[in-house]
Amino acid sequence: MTRFIHNHARLALAALAFSGLALTLSARASLAAEPAVTIPAPVMDETAKAETETAVFAGGCFWGVQGVFQHVKGVKNAVSGYSGGQKETANYETVSLGKTGHAESVEVTFDPKEVSYGKLLQIFFSVAHNPTQLDYQGPDQGTQYRSAIFTVNDEQKKVAEAYIAQLDKTKLFGEPIVTKISAGEGFYPAEKYHQDFLTLNPDYPYIVYNDMPKIDNLKQIFPQQFQANPVLVGKAKS
Repeated sequence: MTRFIHNHARLALAALAFSGLALTLSARASLAAEPAVTIPAPVMDETAKAETETAVFAGGCFWGVQGVFQHVKGVKNAVSGYSGGQKETANYETVSLGKTGHAESVEVTFDPKEVSYGKLLQIFFSVAHNPTQLDYQGPDQGTQYRSAIFTVNDEQKKVAEAYIAQLDKTKLFGEPIVTKISAGEGFYPAEKYHQDFLTLNPDYPYIVYNDMPKIDNLKQIFPQQFQANPVLVGKAKS
């Protein structure tokens, strides 16, 4: 049992008092999370320039977003953290107030020879979150749960902007994409207890209900990119 109560999981944690809840949630998991949307790959993609590159994505609670990218082949590390605000306010209790400018984010380090930035974008929009929800994601409310992409260079910005325009034209989501694109000016890793949370707590009700279906969707929709064993922060090389 973890030593803290995640704000957007308070009700789920309280529900542990009810006998058999975890089993019930497991049975309903496939109906719980935001449904995945099968979408085309981006027409424009980034040109690989280095052996490893980074990308930063925000799409609601970082537990699930981190968990998804940790199961993607070519990803070398995926760290939960905060982007969009100042270093001084980059801590969970302050960010949870929704007034810091930060979004719960995940910094993805990847090998562009194995998985491209465009493919990561496709996975982000398809299975990691719902890009049509403004300042919330599923049960989580507030600007800290917004859909956002923090680019590390101009090429990433162009690729992300072109892809959103491409997806909006398909109307596959039914509503306009509200994902905000901005230059990444700082990524601050979250507290240790947030790292690898999905893998370390697979039976935690919030994870079962909201996030494990995302892993199933990744496996089904992107079988060539899926890896069964996640790349964990706790085992990453320094």
